[in-house]
Amino acid sequence: MSYRKTLKLICGFAGGSAVLVFAAAAADSRGYFGEQRGGEAAGRWSRLTVLRAAQPAWTLASHTPAPTGHAWDFNWDKRDPSALTNGKKKTTTAPASEDPSSEQDNSKPKATRNILLIRHSQYNLSGTIDKERILTPLGREQAEFTGQRLAALGLKYDVMIHSSMARATETANIISKHLSGPGVELVSCDLLREGAPIEPVPPVTHWKPDAVYHEDGARIEAAFRRYIHRADPKQKEDSYEIIVCHANVIRYFVCRALQFPPEGWLRMGLNNGSITWLTIRPSGRVALRTLGDAGFMPPDKLTRT
Repeated sequence: MSYRKTLKLICGFAGGSAVLVFAAAAADSRGYFGEQRGGEAAGRWSRLTVLRAAQPAWTLASHTPAPTGHAWDFNWDKRDPSALTNGKKKTTTAPASEDPSSEQDNSKPKATRNILLIRHSQYNLSGTIDKERILTPLGREQAEFTGQRLAALGLKYDVMIHSSMARATETANIISKHLSGPGVELVSCDLLREGAPIEPVPPVTHWKPDAVYHEDGARIEAAFRRYIHRADPKQKEDSYEIIVCHANVIRYFVCRALQFPPEGWLRMGLNNGSITWLTIRPSGRVALRTLGDAGFMPPDKLTRT
């Protein structure tokens, strides 16, 4: 085998390791691979032996990450049909011709819920009360971009729920102008107002919430339970719902929905006007399709205030 072919073989088995290539080349130049004593075949196998000896032992156990959390809780929203029917007392006896599993089948969700969480656009930080914290000119531009993006997706939106705070309400009103059809219903909700959901881990000293954690946390958790769950069994078609609210609320929702530690919510960052898309299947499985997507905005329009 030629010297160049030897180097190619070495690179292939060693994963391109510069150290191994250098060592093998040096050994070859000094005749340590044994061409003089065992011929071409012996030299080839000696080279492979050197490479194998230099590589760390590979085992399935050493390269497979071990699970660190609990198993997925399919009844996380307390709407798992099997959990709802287990232990339920029957007051009447079903006819012999009736399928005994029909009651449970009728209670099974059949549709998928798509929830698009929108962070409000940039607003006036110098306002002392909520009604003064309206969108800046750039913030209104951001809301226009978000509305255009939602329209471009070509989805049939069922409802738009928004926080009752001024910046979220204004963002929702601008977005609604871009949505086609008979008009998407706008619903205001106090539960979605900004707040401190839970004390973050790791702790931070530069961010101090205005409200006590247990006060805001109870309200934001109530918002999660109201809006983030699998579809009702009566829902026949997949739905697309928009929720315009705040960064802390969205980050907490994502952690809770994915069954991640909720105290990790502050480890994520969201741009103003960004889109976070959660999908909830009838089985209770949850998928995060996008987190803080703002790629539809020009770079000079991106903010996180």
